[in-house]
Amino acid sequence: DTFFFFNDTATTEIYTEQIVGSVRCVQETVSAPSHIRRKLLSAHLSTELRKKYSVRAMPVRKDDEVIVVRGNFKGHKGKVTTVYRRKWCIYIDKLQKTKANGAPYQIPIHPSNVTITK
Repeated sequence: DTFFFFNDTATTEIYTEQIVGSVRCVQETVSAPSHIRRKLLSAHLSTELRKKYSVRAMPVRKDDEVIVVRGNFKGHKGKVTTVYRRKWCIYIDKLQKTKANGAPYQIPIHPSNVTITK
């Protein structure tokens, strides 16, 4: 029986560069400063707004009206109350749950899961 050993250093170097590159990209994204996170916290525009402004996506701002298009709260509409850059999420005014003691709390939603309607 013949055994083949794959020990090509050039291939392993390329492979490790790809891994290191992707890790570096994640590290840069996670440690991004606030002014860059603003751009990263963007959401798609509705079809009417997309035609009006000729842009696919824009950074989410407070008082934007959005609709959730993905996740457990799909279909919910509301106004953005807070853009929490540190937590990479937004809070929508009508999207709340209640705790065991009856106190309401807002649910964080990632902007990629919403569409800006107004």
